[in-house]
Amino acid sequence: MVRRPFPTHRLDHIDPFLLLDEMGPADHGPGEARGAPDHPHRGFETVTYLLAGRMVHADSQGNSGKLGPGDVQWMTAGAGVVHSEMPEPEFARTGGRMHGFQLWVNLPRRDKISRCPLLRRPPRNCCSSAAPPSASRSSATAPLS
Repeated sequence: MVRRPFPTHRLDHIDPFLLLDEMGPADHGPGEARGAPDHPHRGFETVTYLLAGRMVHADSQGNSGKLGPGDVQWMTAGAGVVHSEMPEPEFARTGGRMHGFQLWVNLPRRDKISRCPLLRRPPRNCCSSAAPPSASRSSATAPLS
């Protein structure tokens, strides 16, 4: 289940924010959890924050990583990337609660043609004091492993 607080027919333009999705909360039985198989993104950045559950991200540039409760991930699509966001295999097998948010942020015109998709996850305890990733890419960038 995905809820979208914006955009709506009454609130359709709040640039640079394109949309906000709330995923769940949803309790999945064994084998019930579904994700988002391969799909394209271009010209914006996604910020995913997971409250519950476990997900695996993989993209056409060879980036991959796992997200668990409390994890935040930024993905910059630039000129384009195909990626998937799926339940982690053990979570899919056993089931459980999935709950998270994803914010889509419009990139500045100069960054929309970037040929290097970027996937990063800041340290777990960064959220209270870290600068946003655009403020300092070198200190906020952490490759997923």
